[in-house]
Amino acid sequence: MNAVKLLIVTTLFAFITSCGNNVAEMKKHLTINANQANQSFLLGEPLDVSINNPKNYDIGDVSFSLDGNAITKKTTLTNMKLGEHTITAQMQLNGELETITKTITVLNNKTPKVYTFDIINEYPHDITSYTQGLEFYKGELYESTGQYGSSKLRKVNYKTGEVLKNHNVPNEYFAEGITIFNHQVYQLTWRRGIGFVYNVETFEKTGSFKYNNSKQGWGLCNDGKVLYKSDGTEKIWTLDPETLAEKSYIQAYHNKGKVVELNELEWVNGKIYANRWEKNGVAIINPENGAVEGVIDFSSLHKKVTQHPKLDVLNGIAYNPETQTLFVTGKLWDKLFEVKIVE
Repeated sequence: MNAVKLLIVTTLFAFITSCGNNVAEMKKHLTINANQANQSFLLGEPLDVSINNPKNYDIGDVSFSLDGNAITKKTTLTNMKLGEHTITAQMQLNGELETITKTITVLNNKTPKVYTFDIINEYPHDITSYTQGLEFYKGELYESTGQYGSSKLRKVNYKTGEVLKNHNVPNEYFAEGITIFNHQVYQLTWRRGIGFVYNVETFEKTGSFKYNNSKQGWGLCNDGKVLYKSDGTEKIWTLDPETLAEKSYIQAYHNKGKVVELNELEWVNGKIYANRWEKNGVAIINPENGAVEGVIDFSSLHKKVTQHPKLDVLNGIAYNPETQTLFVTGKLWDKLFEVKIVE
């Protein structure tokens, strides 16, 4: 009797293993076809999907979804975020419900506008400040500076360069971008996965928050309702205003591809301005879908500051709603430029 039971169990195991391997083998030969060979689509273009089934397996009816939302075999890519998206096909294989996936990229359907600038004023800036974040609040300028052992949060008289209030960040943190929201200053750190919250009047630390999805902190801004955070990639995360958890993200793309290394952020009249690390330029991004709608070339400013061995790249953009002008500086620059953007 034991031998019979053993034979039954062995046979059943072999059957299950064979079926499992068979399904895995079948999935190897099944792929999702899309109507663009390079898998890149412009916003508004049609998407046609089908299953490539060269061995004519019996797969029954197939259902498709895009990022978890059901789609038909023919759909139009409108009113959606740019960047990478996942197509999923669901079907029956050997009586089991199985899925296969494919990644496509949605690009913007317009070329970014190119902007330059006129300099309105030049103001003194602390040449020792490794500027990471810059923001106006009630007509006054706040600045976050980086580097281990010398990171700071400051309130600055932008016309004279005088430091009005200063808070030294603990040496183990490399401070990054800031934004001011609900009368509190939010400051990121680079690689420690944590941000700090301060009272805007006293700079007293009132709390902290962790990055629950991204690995690094680069730039921050807000629209008066939620916070937006960059992490050094093409992603800009939306933070819950209560918990500060990263809830969702947009991906910065233009009509040719993605824009990476997004750094300091600023909210300007309904758009996100993001300077790119080491590029001396600023991307103008639609916060709804990630479309890079414009690019501001600030490269000429680098030559207008005092040249010295440690001089670094442009970093730090702040919009002053009182003057309706943009203020720009860089890491270890001795000048702060007030500019007007020109197409």
